Amino acid sequence: MTDDLAWETLAADTAYTCPGFDVVHEDVRLPDGTETDFDYFHEGESVVILPFTSEGAVVVIEEWRQAVKRVNYGLPAGSMEDHDDDPETAVGRELAEETGYEAGSVEYLYSAEPANGYSDSVFHYFVAQDCEPTAEQNLDFNESIHVETTEFESLVERVREGELRDGRSAIGILYYALFEQ
Repeated sequence: MTDDLAWETLAADTAYTCPGFDVVHEDVRLPDGTETDFDYFHEGESVVILPFTSEGAVVVIEEWRQAVKRVNYGLPAGSMEDHDDDPETAVGRELAEETGYEAGSVEYLYSAEPANGYSDSVFHYFVAQDCEPTAEQNLDFNESIHVETTEFESLVERVREGELRDGRSAIGILYYALFEQ
């Protein structure tokens, strides 16, 4: 990596804020000396969980996504909150809140910057093993979620066929299929 590609941030402010994300406006100087501006979507860090039950099934969710006006099929996921000590803490909280399942063990899988041309989002992927429905689902006010289980091979097939369109879920499923299975 070379520093001669780096942009210099001259000033920054939050142009817009709402629950879940901000839009940040920066005045920048490019490597050739040109001064311009740059806006990006600030979301921060999130966790995405590939949760396996003791029997080997995968816990998945169906969730309404207003931006695309349809039900999204995929993996449980959520933003890290201020009180989360680390991503693994967020995994336990998000898994229980969204699905009512708790994991026997959790292992880090991978981290991705899914859209680093216009966002600072980071997704930390984890595999949760021996998940059991021992908690109470505790959804946020703006979440509409149904929980079910399926076979891992079915998830891979849904990605292949274009039926599972959630990008963050597809990355985790395909990474696991390619490198971990």
